[in-house]
Amino acid sequence: MPFMRLLDARREFAEAGRARVVIDERPELGNVIGAVHGGVLVTLLDVVMASAAVSVFDFARTAVTLDLNTSFLEPGRGRLSADGEVLHHDDSVAWCRAAVTDATGRLVAQAQGSFRYLPLPQAASNTQETTP
Repeated sequence: MPFMRLLDARREFAEAGRARVVIDERPELGNVIGAVHGGVLVTLLDVVMASAAVSVFDFARTAVTLDLNTSFLEPGRGRLSADGEVLHHDDSVAWCRAAVTDATGRLVAQAQGSFRYLPLPQAASNTQETTP
């Protein structure tokens, strides 16, 4: 996904309804207090849940966000890991939760959301670009 490349976020794994995305803090991702901007955190939470959701169907579908509820708990600094999991799914919707932690394991943000499954866009299936 181009936006994730811009953020330099990296997916460590996505399989069997679970996923992890990591990012390293850098100045251009910061906010006024010197932590990673909340918009970056929400993006990580959103993408890791969508990745977990599409892993259920072995990336044969894509998923779009229906709703997303996020709570910010601490400033995010250093290397941040977002872990997401599917709580329940049917053929059309996945319900997920995710958390962002820092390198010490401190909880930075958490979210829950639902994601609608859609067929892969034609261009994505032709280029093997099948990640959310």
